[in-house]
Amino acid sequence: MDEFTREGLAIRVGRSFKSGQVKEVLREVGAKRGFPQFMRSDNGSEFIAGIIKDILAENNVKAAYIEPGSPWQNGKGESFNGKFRDECLRMEIFGNWREAEVVAEKWRKFYNGERPHSSLGYQTPDEFKQDWEKRQRLLKCESREKLARPMAQGLGS
Repeated sequence: MDEFTREGLAIRVGRSFKSGQVKEVLREVGAKRGFPQFMRSDNGSEFIAGIIKDILAENNVKAAYIEPGSPWQNGKGESFNGKFRDECLRMEIFGNWREAEVVAEKWRKFYNGERPHSSLGYQTPDEFKQDWEKRQRLLKCESREKLARPMAQGLGS
């Protein structure tokens, strides 16, 4: 999950995950969105393995590990996991892995696109991200205009 936009970036279904599987998801998300400045995670073997450290280093991503037994250091991630558990997993009985994958992905899309978040001013993560990107574009335009004004004024003298 993206801590800033609260967007759920990927959900995978399985009993456990090896570092190679985590690497695949990181590459997939990185290819779509770009890599973040840091990645926060617990100290589970799938996150501290050399293969994960390598992909982070290759993409200039710093690891931000939480202290063992300190889930409050990853409050946003824990909140996302709790909502996924309460709003999706506990509401379903899955017949097979494929069904679980489809339902999980459907929930992720709902979470990002339809479910308002109080922490985002009751916007969805998608709405919040779009508004933020729009504000950034406007700020860049304003900055360029401010830089251009003194140059244009100096030309007339």
